[in-house]
Amino acid sequence: MKGITVSACLILSCHIAAAAEEERAVERAIMVQEQLANRRATGGRSVSVPPPSLSGDATGSAPMASNRNVADHLSIRNPKVLEAMRTVPRHWFVPAAMQRDAYADRPLPIGFGQTISQPYIVALMTELLDAGPGSKILEVGTGSGYQAAILTKFTPNVYTMEIVEPLQKQALPRLQRFGLGGERVLHGDGYFGLEKEAPFDGIIVTAAADHIPPPLLQQLRPGGRMIIPIGPVHAIQRLVVVEKDAAGKVRSRSVHPVNFVPLTGGPRAAGKK
Repeated sequence: MKGITVSACLILSCHIAAAAEEERAVERAIMVQEQLANRRATGGRSVSVPPPSLSGDATGSAPMASNRNVADHLSIRNPKVLEAMRTVPRHWFVPAAMQRDAYADRPLPIGFGQTISQPYIVALMTELLDAGPGSKILEVGTGSGYQAAILTKFTPNVYTMEIVEPLQKQALPRLQRFGLGGERVLHGDGYFGLEKEAPFDGIIVTAAADHIPPPLLQQLRPGGRMIIPIGPVHAIQRLVVVEKDAAGKVRSRSVHPVNFVPLTGGPRAAGKK
């Protein structure tokens, strides 16, 4: 009888877990439809965008006027990006106490003063990066691991670096489910990039710098693209697309005002050691 009771409990637990995952899948579908695919500007503000508070947050302002294709950066149009956002479970990457809010249109704290970015910003940065199946990508700022997981839906060649070691250790088992092992999920100062694996077809930086780190620019392959927030700490920054042409000439354009936590590390931090 005890065996039957235990078996029944296991079956019930499995049913409950499956039902919870189905509910989360519905929430993801709603997130993609309402927050990403059908996003529109209203009165100079993007629909459903909260005021800036945490990293990875769209400010609610209209995209920057310097971008000639303003409308392209309200709704997410790349079907591959929408499918990636629909299939990767964001609730796997947030603290258990916050899973109820996993598909809300805002960033969420993950500890150590860091956050998981707003879904729209993750989708926007992924769309702007435009990674192909054979692309080699470097992410600076693993955080929860969510952005890296999204990128694995485009290419298996993803490397991600996190300067906060406890976050890197937390992200590793999550990202192993997406094919990224310890040689791809690294603890280190991402300001200096990952020279031994360079050059990269794409670089995505998930923290704000006051300038484009020269090592990252050097490690960007000709024809490659970098997505990075640029601006002062604790203020409105610019999401910038940096492109290097075949001749090595660099050009950049601002796309959207954002509010990210600062990029730490770099030469000043290295000099203090």
